[in-house]
Amino acid sequence: MTNGSKRQLRMVIDLNKCIGCHTCTSACKMMWTNRNGREYMYWNNVETRPGAGYPRNFQEKGGGFNKDGQLNIGQTPPLEDYGIPWEYNYEESLINGSETSLRPNVSPTWGANWDEDKGEGVYPNAHYFYLPRLCNHCSNPGCLAACPRKAIYKRQEDGIVLVDQERCRGYRYCVTACPYKKVYFNERTGTSEKCLFCYPRIEKGLPQACARQCVGRLRTVGYADDIEGPVYQLVDKYKVALPLLADRGTRPNVFYVPPDSPPRFKPDGSPDATRRIPIEYLEGLFGPRVSEVLETLAAERARKARGEDSELMDLLIGQRQKALFKLG
Repeated sequence: MTNGSKRQLRMVIDLNKCIGCHTCTSACKMMWTNRNGREYMYWNNVETRPGAGYPRNFQEKGGGFNKDGQLNIGQTPPLEDYGIPWEYNYEESLINGSETSLRPNVSPTWGANWDEDKGEGVYPNAHYFYLPRLCNHCSNPGCLAACPRKAIYKRQEDGIVLVDQERCRGYRYCVTACPYKKVYFNERTGTSEKCLFCYPRIEKGLPQACARQCVGRLRTVGYADDIEGPVYQLVDKYKVALPLLADRGTRPNVFYVPPDSPPRFKPDGSPDATRRIPIEYLEGLFGPRVSEVLETLAAERARKARGEDSELMDLLIGQRQKALFKLG
């Protein structure tokens, strides 16, 4: 592994199982970012795709590396693109007996779920899917390369990318260099902060809070070199898990099983052979192998439906949650 990491912890997220309940987001928020200058931060968020995402239009703000391996310093999103945190007038509207309606204390223009369930297309061919996002704990992190203070590092034992709060001076080059915009600036502390991959839990043999609390069992966690583990099987053996925006050159370690979709309907109401979510859109997120992956999933799903064995489908179904996490 690069940058001194002996092993690399990875996560696989099956987008065919995400129902957009935001339990993962709530688990992360309550554990890490609900106070002390982190109110606007969502280290884990669930976006509706197609959509602008969080922060808004992050894909257009640069970061990562170009084809020559040179660092691409992008833009720092303004707070409005994350969503300005607000409080509600609880005391006025609910406690003091006023007839004033409950409302926020600012006029919000964006938030982590602002365009939730909107998607694209018109009935009966409207389409969208949910995309959970967190720090990818990349093997070639743009944030690490951009930091002049060397405040960002990868842990040797698991490849988790962390920010040394003692060394950080809040220059925010890390924010601009991350193509996923998953590094945040804390105005109260004057330092950058980001997802920790729940390393205190990992050290105790527990999966990340977002993975453990997922009601759909769509997150799988394990080490890249564990050939018996579920992550290796999904990424390297069956090759059905793909990185997000791999063309940015950071070698992310969060992978996604791309979503399938029902067929489109013709004007006469009959289905045609075209998937409702355009393949071109999925390829823009997960690369050129999307069609190959969807064909593999369809074939294995058909085998399971015929009553035949399918190790891949059993793994993705995740009947036993503990089998999804191998942290040894």
